[in-house]
Amino acid sequence: MNERLQKILARAGHGSRRGAEALISGGRVRVNGIVVSELGAQADADLDRIEVDGVAIATASAHIYLAMNKPAGILTTVTDPENRRTVIDILPPGLPPHVFPIGRLDRDTEGLLLFTNDGEFAHRMAHPRYEIDKEYVALIHGMIEQAALDELRTGVMIEGKPTAPATVEPSRAPEGYATPTGHMWLRLVIHEGRKRQIRLMCGSVGHPVKTLVRTRISGVTLARLARGKTRVLSPREVGDLRAQVGLTS
Repeated sequence: MNERLQKILARAGHGSRRGAEALISGGRVRVNGIVVSELGAQADADLDRIEVDGVAIATASAHIYLAMNKPAGILTTVTDPENRRTVIDILPPGLPPHVFPIGRLDRDTEGLLLFTNDGEFAHRMAHPRYEIDKEYVALIHGMIEQAALDELRTGVMIEGKPTAPATVEPSRAPEGYATPTGHMWLRLVIHEGRKRQIRLMCGSVGHPVKTLVRTRISGVTLARLARGKTRVLSPREVGDLRAQVGLTS
Protein backbone atom coordinates (compact mmCIF):
# COMPACT_ATOMS: atom_id res chain seq x y z
CA MET A 1 0.00 0.00 0.00
CA ASN A 2 1.36 3.39 -0.98
CA GLU A 3 1.85 5.92 1.82
CA ARG A 4 3.56 9.27 2.14
CA LEU A 5 7.29 8.72 2.38
CA GLN A 6 7.69 10.84 5.53
CA LYS A 7 5.12 8.67 7.32
CA ILE A 8 7.04 5.52 6.40
CA LEU A 9 10.34 7.03 7.56
CA ALA A 10 8.89 8.18 10.88
CA ARG A 11 7.39 4.76 11.51
CA ALA A 12 10.78 3.18 10.81
CA GLY A 13 12.43 5.26 13.55
CA HIS A 14 13.85 8.16 11.55
CA GLY A 15 12.56 10.89 13.87
CA SER A 16 9.24 12.72 13.73
CA ARG A 17 7.44 13.32 10.44
CA ARG A 18 8.94 16.81 10.37
CA GLY A 19 12.38 15.27 10.84
CA ALA A 20 11.63 12.80 8.05
CA GLU A 21 10.63 15.69 5.78
CA ALA A 22 14.04 17.26 6.40
CA LEU A 23 15.72 14.01 5.34
CA ILE A 24 13.70 13.97 2.12
CA SER A 25 14.28 17.65 1.35
CA GLY A 26 17.98 17.15 2.00
CA GLY A 27 18.24 14.50 -0.70
CA ARG A 28 19.19 11.79 1.77
CA VAL A 29 16.38 9.37 0.85
CA ARG A 30 16.34 6.95 -2.08
CA VAL A 31 13.45 4.80 -3.27
CA ASN A 32 14.53 1.90 -5.45
CA GLY A 33 17.88 3.59 -5.99
CA ILE A 34 16.47 6.99 -7.02
CA VAL A 35 16.84 10.09 -4.84
CA VAL A 36 13.42 11.41 -3.80
CA SER A 37 13.23 15.03 -2.64
CA GLU A 38 9.53 15.82 -3.13
CA LEU A 39 7.58 15.93 0.15
CA GLY A 40 4.46 14.57 -1.53
CA ALA A 41 6.22 11.44 -2.74
CA GLN A 42 4.74 8.06 -1.85
CA ALA A 43 6.11 4.55 -1.60
CA ASP A 44 5.09 1.04 -0.57
CA ALA A 45 7.12 -0.06 2.45
CA ASP A 46 6.42 -3.72 1.65
CA LEU A 47 7.51 -3.58 -2.00
CA ASP A 48 9.96 -0.69 -2.41
CA ARG A 49 13.55 -0.50 -1.18
CA ILE A 50 13.75 2.70 0.85
CA GLU A 51 17.16 3.92 2.01
CA VAL A 52 18.37 6.77 4.20
CA ASP A 53 22.01 7.68 3.61
CA GLY A 54 22.42 4.41 1.73
CA VAL A 55 21.04 2.20 4.52
CA ALA A 56 17.74 0.38 4.07
CA ILE A 57 15.08 1.36 6.62
CA ALA A 58 13.59 -1.09 9.10
CA THR A 59 10.40 -2.73 7.90
CA ALA A 60 7.57 -3.71 10.21
CA SER A 61 8.96 -7.24 10.36
CA ALA A 62 12.26 -5.82 11.62
CA HIS A 63 10.73 -3.75 14.40
CA ILE A 64 12.03 -4.54 17.86
CA TYR A 65 10.74 -3.66 21.32
CA LEU A 66 13.03 -3.78 24.35
CA ALA A 67 12.99 -3.12 28.09
CA MET A 68 16.09 -1.96 29.98
CA ASN A 69 16.77 -1.58 33.68
CA LYS A 70 18.65 1.70 33.40
CA PRO A 71 21.31 2.30 36.06
CA ALA A 72 21.83 5.67 37.71
CA GLY A 73 24.45 7.91 36.14
CA ILE A 74 23.58 7.01 32.53
CA LEU A 75 22.11 9.59 30.14
CA THR A 76 18.90 8.82 28.26
CA THR A 77 19.97 10.07 24.86
CA VAL A 78 21.27 8.62 21.61
CA THR A 79 24.42 10.75 21.53
CA ASP A 80 26.11 13.16 23.94
CA PRO A 81 28.40 16.01 22.82
CA GLU A 82 30.43 15.62 26.02
CA ASN A 83 30.98 11.89 25.35
CA ARG A 84 29.29 10.86 28.58
CA ARG A 85 27.92 7.34 28.82
CA THR A 86 24.43 6.92 27.35
CA VAL A 87 21.80 4.19 27.32
CA ILE A 88 22.79 3.38 23.73
CA ASP A 89 26.26 2.43 25.01
CA ILE A 90 24.83 -0.33 27.21
CA LEU A 91 22.41 -1.88 24.72
CA PRO A 92 23.39 -5.41 23.67
CA PRO A 93 25.20 -5.77 20.32
CA GLY A 94 23.59 -7.03 17.14
CA LEU A 95 20.36 -5.01 17.27
CA PRO A 96 18.63 -3.65 14.13
CA PRO A 97 19.52 -0.06 13.18
CA HIS A 98 17.90 3.06 14.64
CA VAL A 99 16.89 1.62 18.01
CA PHE A 100 16.21 4.52 20.40
CA PRO A 101 14.68 5.11 23.85
CA ILE A 102 10.99 5.93 24.24
CA GLY A 103 10.78 8.99 26.47
CA ARG A 104 13.50 9.48 29.02
CA LEU A 105 14.69 8.97 32.56
CA ASP A 106 16.82 11.59 34.31
CA ARG A 107 20.49 10.78 34.63
CA ASP A 108 20.13 9.96 38.34
CA THR A 109 16.87 8.02 37.94
CA GLU A 110 16.98 4.25 37.59
CA GLY A 111 14.63 1.61 36.31
CA LEU A 112 12.43 0.69 33.38
CA LEU A 113 13.12 2.28 30.00
CA LEU A 114 11.63 1.07 26.72
CA PHE A 115 13.38 1.06 23.33
CA THR A 116 12.22 0.52 19.77
CA ASN A 117 12.90 1.32 16.13
CA ASP A 118 9.15 1.73 15.51
CA GLY A 119 8.73 5.49 15.22
CA GLU A 120 4.93 5.66 15.18
CA PHE A 121 4.69 3.40 18.24
CA ALA A 122 7.27 5.51 20.11
CA HIS A 123 5.46 8.74 19.23
CA ARG A 124 2.16 7.44 20.55
CA MET A 125 3.65 5.94 23.71
CA ALA A 126 5.10 9.34 24.58
CA HIS A 127 1.95 11.31 23.71
CA PRO A 128 -0.07 12.47 26.75
CA ARG A 129 -3.44 11.73 25.10
CA TYR A 130 -2.96 7.99 25.70
CA GLU A 131 -2.37 8.41 29.46
CA ILE A 132 0.11 5.55 29.79
CA ASP A 133 0.59 4.65 33.46
CA LYS A 134 4.15 4.94 34.78
CA GLU A 135 4.90 3.57 38.24
CA TYR A 136 7.83 4.67 40.41
CA VAL A 137 9.17 3.98 43.86
CA ALA A 138 10.88 6.92 45.52
CA LEU A 139 13.06 7.05 48.62
CA ILE A 140 12.20 10.37 50.26
CA HIS A 141 13.74 12.34 53.11
CA GLY A 142 11.57 12.35 56.22
CA MET A 143 8.35 10.58 57.17
CA ILE A 144 5.43 11.87 55.12
CA GLU A 145 2.17 12.85 56.80
CA GLN A 146 -1.35 12.24 55.57
CA ALA A 147 -1.89 15.86 54.48
CA ALA A 148 1.13 15.73 52.18
CA LEU A 149 0.00 12.39 50.75
CA ASP A 150 -3.40 13.89 50.00
CA GLU A 151 -1.77 16.84 48.24
CA LEU A 152 0.28 14.57 46.02
CA ARG A 153 -2.79 12.48 45.19
CA THR A 154 -5.01 15.38 44.20
CA GLY A 155 -2.31 17.45 42.45
CA VAL A 156 0.40 19.94 43.37
CA MET A 157 1.74 22.99 41.56
CA ILE A 158 5.08 22.45 39.84
CA GLU A 159 6.56 25.09 37.56
CA GLY A 160 3.29 27.02 37.61
CA LYS A 161 1.04 24.14 36.53
CA PRO A 162 -0.90 21.59 38.61
CA THR A 163 -0.13 17.90 38.27
CA ALA A 164 -2.89 15.45 37.39
CA PRO A 165 -4.31 13.21 40.14
CA ALA A 166 -1.91 10.39 40.99
CA THR A 167 -1.77 7.20 43.02
CA VAL A 168 0.58 7.75 45.97
CA GLU A 169 1.07 5.42 48.92
CA PRO A 170 3.79 4.29 51.35
CA SER A 171 5.80 1.35 50.06
CA ARG A 172 8.39 -1.20 51.11
CA ALA A 173 11.91 -0.89 49.79
CA PRO A 174 12.29 -2.59 46.42
CA GLU A 175 14.50 -5.68 46.30
CA GLY A 176 18.16 -4.76 46.59
CA TYR A 177 17.57 -1.32 48.15
CA ALA A 178 17.90 -0.23 51.78
CA THR A 179 15.87 2.24 53.82
CA PRO A 180 18.22 4.65 55.64
CA THR A 181 17.18 6.08 58.99
CA GLY A 182 14.95 9.12 58.56
CA HIS A 183 13.76 8.07 55.11
CA MET A 184 10.81 6.16 53.66
CA TRP A 185 9.67 4.78 50.33
CA LEU A 186 6.65 5.90 48.33
CA ARG A 187 4.95 4.21 45.40
CA LEU A 188 3.64 6.70 42.83
CA VAL A 189 1.69 6.10 39.62
CA ILE A 190 1.37 8.97 37.12
CA HIS A 191 0.44 9.24 33.46
CA GLU A 192 2.09 12.56 32.70
CA GLY A 193 5.63 12.88 31.42
CA ARG A 194 6.81 16.23 32.72
CA LYS A 195 10.53 16.69 33.26
CA ARG A 196 11.68 15.60 36.73
CA GLN A 197 8.01 15.36 37.73
CA ILE A 198 8.28 12.91 40.65
CA ARG A 199 11.22 14.78 42.17
CA LEU A 200 9.42 18.11 41.84
CA MET A 201 6.17 16.70 43.26
CA CYS A 202 7.83 15.27 46.36
CA GLY A 203 9.99 18.34 46.83
CA SER A 204 6.92 20.57 46.70
CA VAL A 205 5.54 18.91 49.86
CA GLY A 206 8.87 19.07 51.70
CA HIS A 207 10.20 15.57 51.03
CA PRO A 208 13.11 15.63 48.55
CA VAL A 209 13.81 12.41 46.67
CA LYS A 210 17.07 10.60 47.38
CA THR A 211 16.56 7.58 45.08
CA LEU A 212 14.04 7.15 42.27
CA VAL A 213 13.28 3.92 40.38
CA ARG A 214 10.70 3.45 37.62
CA THR A 215 9.21 -0.03 38.05
CA ARG A 216 6.39 -0.24 35.51
CA ILE A 217 5.14 1.25 32.22
CA SER A 218 1.55 0.15 31.60
CA GLY A 219 1.70 -3.67 31.83
CA VAL A 220 5.48 -3.96 31.43
CA THR A 221 7.39 -4.34 34.70
CA LEU A 222 11.01 -4.52 35.75
CA ALA A 223 10.41 -7.90 37.41
CA ARG A 224 13.87 -9.40 38.01
CA LEU A 225 15.69 -7.63 35.18
CA ALA A 226 19.16 -6.77 36.54
CA ARG A 227 20.50 -3.22 36.42
CA GLY A 228 22.08 -2.42 33.10
CA LYS A 229 20.47 -5.42 31.40
CA THR A 230 18.00 -5.47 28.50
CA ARG A 231 15.32 -7.95 27.43
CA VAL A 232 13.04 -8.27 24.42
CA LEU A 233 9.37 -7.61 25.19
CA SER A 234 7.09 -10.59 24.76
CA PRO A 235 4.57 -10.61 21.88
CA ARG A 236 1.79 -10.23 24.44
CA GLU A 237 3.45 -7.18 26.02
CA VAL A 238 3.95 -5.58 22.61
CA GLY A 239 0.40 -6.36 21.53
CA ASP A 240 -1.08 -4.90 24.72
CA LEU A 241 0.98 -1.71 24.41
CA ARG A 242 0.16 -1.26 20.73
CA ALA A 243 -3.53 -1.75 21.42
CA GLN A 244 -3.41 0.81 24.22
CA VAL A 245 -2.12 3.46 21.80
CA GLY A 246 -4.51 2.54 19.00
CA LEU A 247 -2.18 0.42 16.86
CA THR A 248 -3.92 -2.85 16.16
CA SER A 249 -1.99 -4.09 13.13
